[in-house]
Amino acid sequence: MGCRLNIAEGEAITELASAAGLHDAVVINSCAVTNEAVRQTRQAIRRTRRAEPTAKIIVTGCAAQIDADQFAAMPEVDAVLGNDEKLKPESWNEIADIETSTDTRVRVNDIMSVRQTVGHLIDGYGEKTRGFLQVQNGCNHRCTFCIIPYGRGNARSAKIDEVCEQAQRLVDNGHKELVVTGVDITSWGEDLDGQPPLGALINSILTQTKGLFRLRLSSIDGAEIDPTLAALISDNQIIAPHIHLSVQSGDDMILKRMKRRHTREGIITLCDRLKAARPEIAFGADIIAGFPTETDEMFENSLRLIEEAHLTHLHVFPFSPREGTPAARMPQVNGNLIKERAAALRAAGAEAFKSFLDTQVGRTLDGVCESGNSVRLGNYAVVKITEPVVRGDIVRVKVEGRDGQLLTGSIG
Repeated sequence: MGCRLNIAEGEAITELASAAGLHDAVVINSCAVTNEAVRQTRQAIRRTRRAEPTAKIIVTGCAAQIDADQFAAMPEVDAVLGNDEKLKPESWNEIADIETSTDTRVRVNDIMSVRQTVGHLIDGYGEKTRGFLQVQNGCNHRCTFCIIPYGRGNARSAKIDEVCEQAQRLVDNGHKELVVTGVDITSWGEDLDGQPPLGALINSILTQTKGLFRLRLSSIDGAEIDPTLAALISDNQIIAPHIHLSVQSGDDMILKRMKRRHTREGIITLCDRLKAARPEIAFGADIIAGFPTETDEMFENSLRLIEEAHLTHLHVFPFSPREGTPAARMPQVNGNLIKERAAALRAAGAEAFKSFLDTQVGRTLDGVCESGNSVRLGNYAVVKITEPVVRGDIVRVKVEGRDGQLLTGSIG
């Protein structure tokens, strides 16, 4: 559930659990980014127990790390693992010995005590088109709305040689497109000798990985893009022309109250600069609707940012107060108003996305084949084609039209 990092770690969990001899089991790798995500985790646990009455149910991930007792108290749950424990072989060896669903075990340590991220060598991600390259875990920032550092701990980086070895392994096993993932990937290197910037790691991946077709960056902090990384995004065609920015708001006062590190103008300037260097680039963004103290004028600043920063792929989050965060203690916006603002942001984002798709019609572009006769372009748009395709193949597609939120086309 939740982020791409959970997907990446899910494959490591599968290998560790299988090696331990665990069978007839379901692992729920939870998310805690919002109250809704936690609710969905509990719902998934209950649904799983109804569908698999004899299976062991193991709950892990951020929600389990933050509130282990809540999940241990659920009668459906056999074991609870913290985010550090879920990647240790001994945890799965012990769980494989659990004999009854009433024998609940909790293994959750102090995540702030974890100091190292170990590179996990994964052979591949099954039938998934993309492979996920975990380079970092944890976050040193304390944004006032965010609970995730308490689920993931402080920032810690995988070493360059470990990352490059994993990248080559994934490409050799058929994943020609890789996604660089972590909790706060632009903080990569801060805890390593010499404090190399993320750009140094990305450059190493690009130069050392043979057969790599495309490298995609997961969500990044625009305020922390180093000059090397900016140059690579602008000039290197292997890096996907799609950057997802952790924006959160288009109003400077709200950004300050969130303890973000960028300004409204900083985001616009960054997007303008990258767009000028690489006109085909597309921008995604996370935006929170209804952060505490947000006025109508402040909200309008976020709404206008969509056009002013060329944002086309929006992830909109209605503000949800998370217990234990400073934002939960701030004056709250009315819940109905939050829903209205979220709907307005989504509607504006949908229109911006359609306009962006219309600019792709008539172009011939390279993409990676996915299921359902779909091709994923570098800018993250999907083209539906009539010809049969093989998942993972790289094809050249002529974009012929738009059908709602999808493009249509043919092998060109």
